[in-house]
Amino acid sequence: MSSLEAVWVQPYDRPGTAVVTGVFDILHVGHVRYLGAVAARGLPLVVGVEDDPRVRAWKGPTRPVNPAEERAEVLAALRFVTGVFVVTGPPEAHGPEDYIDLLAPMRPAALAHTAGDPHAGARAAAAAILGADCWEMDAVPGRSTTRIVNAASKT
Repeated sequence: MSSLEAVWVQPYDRPGTAVVTGVFDILHVGHVRYLGAVAARGLPLVVGVEDDPRVRAWKGPTRPVNPAEERAEVLAALRFVTGVFVVTGPPEAHGPEDYIDLLAPMRPAALAHTAGDPHAGARAAAAAILGADCWEMDAVPGRSTTRIVNAASKT
């Protein structure tokens, strides 16, 4: 049993979705283009937002900038997003087995990630175990929350 839990903000409980998980701290054009490209493949798009303690453990004490509930609310407002949940659980629960247990009840048809994702291999393995396709999507060059935060701190 996984130590991760999905806390639904905008529930969607039908099988056959494309699932994306991430931080989505400060929504920017890279996020919008990425999520839009996933949605354009024709499956309902469900987005998992990592909770605050998990983000803080991974990215440091100044992150996230926005709380998980607000990040989820902003994502839910995008017209091409069908469902949104917050991923809760201990920060060390980030392996493929944790996400397999989390996502299996959702019965996704695809898991998507950006090119260059350091966890791409694990995501592909998880997708195979779940019987889902694994979609690697192009990242938007030069667009990241970390870059925005670093630029803002210099002003």
